[in-house]
Amino acid sequence: MPTLTVEHQDRIHSSFVPDLVYFEPSALDYPKGKRIMEWVQTSGIPYRMTTSHNRITNLPGGTELEQYKIAKRTLVVGIRKTLKFDPSKPSAEYAIPIATGCMGHCHYCYLQTTLGAKPYIRVYVNMDEIKQAAKGYIDERAPENTRFEAACTSDPVGLEPITGSLRELIEFMADEEHGRLRFVTKFHYVDSLLDARHNGHTRIRFSVNSKYVIKHFEPATSRFEQRIEAAGKVARAGYPLGFIIAPIIWHEGWQEGYAELLRSLADTLPKEAAAGLTFEMIQHRFTKTAKNVIERRYPKTKLEMDIDKRKYKWGRWGQGKYVYPDEQANALRLFISERIFDHFPDATIDYFT
Repeated sequence: MPTLTVEHQDRIHSSFVPDLVYFEPSALDYPKGKRIMEWVQTSGIPYRMTTSHNRITNLPGGTELEQYKIAKRTLVVGIRKTLKFDPSKPSAEYAIPIATGCMGHCHYCYLQTTLGAKPYIRVYVNMDEIKQAAKGYIDERAPENTRFEAACTSDPVGLEPITGSLRELIEFMADEEHGRLRFVTKFHYVDSLLDARHNGHTRIRFSVNSKYVIKHFEPATSRFEQRIEAAGKVARAGYPLGFIIAPIIWHEGWQEGYAELLRSLADTLPKEAAAGLTFEMIQHRFTKTAKNVIERRYPKTKLEMDIDKRKYKWGRWGQGKYVYPDEQANALRLFISERIFDHFPDATIDYFT
């Protein structure tokens, strides 16, 4: 992997720049690890060594909330040792692990609990091993296509200017007849992906929502307008494009909010974006554990999490979540679906959950 150019350094500094970086010593045996270290040293970012990316115990901060905020600005560079991929339904067959954690502060995010004790951001430099593991899954299911979701535990677009890992995966999947890559993002840092050789095997999706939801619940992410501009770039570069409307939140004026969202998409997207466009819809849900964590970390949040107003929905693994009652859920699904097809009659809605 080449040394960072001045142009690449500028791209990094225009996006996420961590306040502190940890390195596993073995990460420096890989070109990507060496490149990130070079950038960290050149940029004057403080760094430390750690024995494991899974165990960062000496983060600064006097309280849990202070440590949480610092952790969200902390990058850990390590080796992905577990190469058994988790299932990722309904989005894909498998999650492909290139990063864990996110610099965004979305109040509702399920990573609040799944990464509850480890909110720092981890990136993995052993990409050849990760790609080889993906190749095994592809060959095992051939001649069926195998879809990999790269955004189950992170927002990799927000980290792409530092890692370059998405571009590697995109070009890897381009050469796999039965391999497909998918990822979703709330960030707009896609410029380094636009000239990648993708062969139509990667679908890039953008997470969008009403202005109310973005304003109140999605701090430290790209603005709606930036996401839509990036979606237009992706469409013009020939990528299959999609949108995830998630979490769909029942709030005052929600009909106009989601109607305005779909109008804005239709007004600003280039014509080529409509071809093969997909939508995924996910209603807001939470667990009791998530409610407790969110209220601790974002004590002033306006996020509605009243258990008495919700329906309990059992999950596949014996754990359930609180979702909207059927009447509200159906109203959300029908209204937004109608607006989607009003503006994009040839689009596909993959699922509502």
